[in-house]
Amino acid sequence: MQYRRLGKSGLKLSLLSFGSWVSFHKQIDDKKATELMGLAYDHGVNFFDNAEIYALGESERMMGRVIKKMKWERSSYCVSSKVYFGWRGEQNKPNQTGLSRKHIIEGCHEAMQRLQVDYLDLYFCHRPDKETPIEETVLAMNTLIQQGKILYWGTSEWSAAEIMEAQRVASEYRIIGPTMEQPQYNLFEREKMENEYLTVFRDARIGTTIWSPLGSGLLSGKYLEKVPKGSRLGMKGFEWLNERWLNPTNLARVKNYRSLPQKWT
Repeated sequence: MQYRRLGKSGLKLSLLSFGSWVSFHKQIDDKKATELMGLAYDHGVNFFDNAEIYALGESERMMGRVIKKMKWERSSYCVSSKVYFGWRGEQNKPNQTGLSRKHIIEGCHEAMQRLQVDYLDLYFCHRPDKETPIEETVLAMNTLIQQGKILYWGTSEWSAAEIMEAQRVASEYRIIGPTMEQPQYNLFEREKMENEYLTVFRDARIGTTIWSPLGSGLLSGKYLEKVPKGSRLGMKGFEWLNERWLNPTNLARVKNYRSLPQKWT
């Protein structure tokens, strides 16, 4: 396994991470989760990615049970959570979503409880919050760092301008700004990573952790003939994902990609 530093930080993460967005709780049980996380860990993966919204909290609970069972040294792996959407779905009340100080701090406590850890290595703002001042969000994240409840904080699907504003606020207050951004990046989604974020990488030395590198599995080729039984694009509640990916244009592009020599750049 190869490891890379996360942006300008000293943290080293495995080149491949282990995510749980759709699979945990919805597609696999504890036994299979334990097997898969164990294989990943044994082959050098040290970053396990999660979020409060995944399976409405059940994904983090499942990962927490596996972590407790495996009894790995806490210093040997990193675990993340993300805050914004809440975990109660339609039952969310006004302060149970967003990036207010209240939800950020309470969401962190709840994520630690579900994951059964004393701190989160990485904590992401899952989306930008247009209703909360960036100053409030940056200061809340710094509070959690000072309390030892998170080690690094970052963003996901923020614009370059929003990330740089968070960096400006952190610099003004002489506190810790975002270390990483988690964008979608694959052969269909390239604009942010390859264009918009160039100044962020250069000037702020922000690191990245990628989501959906295979376009929800479309780039694997498994959807070219039909939607396999049990796959995420055929699951109830994920019709929007099916509509997003399974169209004639995308399928034609996948066929074209797969016909090329396997040395993409």
